[in-house]
Amino acid sequence: MTNISVEEVKSRMDAGEKLNLLDVRQPEETAEYNIGGIAIPLGKIQTMETEEIDNLKDEELICYCRSGNRSGMAALFLEQMGFKNVKNLTGGMLAWKEKF
Repeated sequence: MTNISVEEVKSRMDAGEKLNLLDVRQPEETAEYNIGGIAIPLGKIQTMETEEIDNLKDEELICYCRSGNRSGMAALFLEQMGFKNVKNLTGGMLAWKEKF
């Protein structure tokens, strides 16, 4: 797993690049504020309920949560499940909201 900054993700989004974003927060957190990621809570990833993203195993997948902790765990789980290019959004939505 590698880390990716909020600045890099935002600039790639602004450039129109299609990113594979994965929001591992709880549904109520996702409803409150979201940058457009597929929502699969960490608990589902831990129980391998990832059918929605299994087609992304060979693509870059950027995980995010509130602060970067849960998404870091999710990224490690996904790597163990065979995902090859998983990145963790450093600082999560807290850093995103602070920056933008």
